[in-house]
Amino acid sequence: MSLETLKARLAERLAPVDGWRPDLTAQRSDFDLNPKAARTARDLRPAAVLIPVIARPEGATVLLTRRADTLARHTGQIAFPGGRLDPGETAVQAALREADEEVALDPRTVEVLGLSDAYETGTGFLVTPVIGWLDRPPVTTPSPDEVAEVFETPWDFLMDAANHRRDFYDLDEGLRRWFWAMPWGERYIWGVTAGILKGLHARLYGDEAQPVAAADEDAA
Repeated sequence: MSLETLKARLAERLAPVDGWRPDLTAQRSDFDLNPKAARTARDLRPAAVLIPVIARPEGATVLLTRRADTLARHTGQIAFPGGRLDPGETAVQAALREADEEVALDPRTVEVLGLSDAYETGTGFLVTPVIGWLDRPPVTTPSPDEVAEVFETPWDFLMDAANHRRDFYDLDEGLRRWFWAMPWGERYIWGVTAGILKGLHARLYGDEAQPVAAADEDAA
């Protein structure tokens, strides 16, 4: 798919920015693969992430970060720039601000194309993915307190359903938690980040049936 065709598809199939509300209903969640997990009623905290799609001549890439090892939570995990909304902020404003704070991504270089499906995390956040288009590779500087590394992953890899797999870990209570994963080289993209990418894939290309892995059959 050419860069022009990809950009046009994103603009066509993403939700419009002006339709955003802080109380949107989550279309995707950590519970999609864990329907039997305990899920109490709660007020979700609004957050946003920026999915920067970079138009490189050799093909589009997606900018991702590896969280700093000094953080108290989600240490070393692969993530998009983002965080919770400040009072009065929209999802777009928060996503661009967080990207600037975390990796010094200049908001003026980002063309916001639209929004993907809101995602509910197991930790109680309602995350709005904001998709931004960059005509050229950005100059970034990771904030050492938040980000250990900034890197790019090919769009075609992330949007290839053959690279989407269901992994799991076992909890102390004997329960098994399933999650989406998209391992790329030595980097393990999983959890909320992979779930958001899975939702973006479904929005753009359709939600295909996922083959049941052997581990699923063993757990059944």
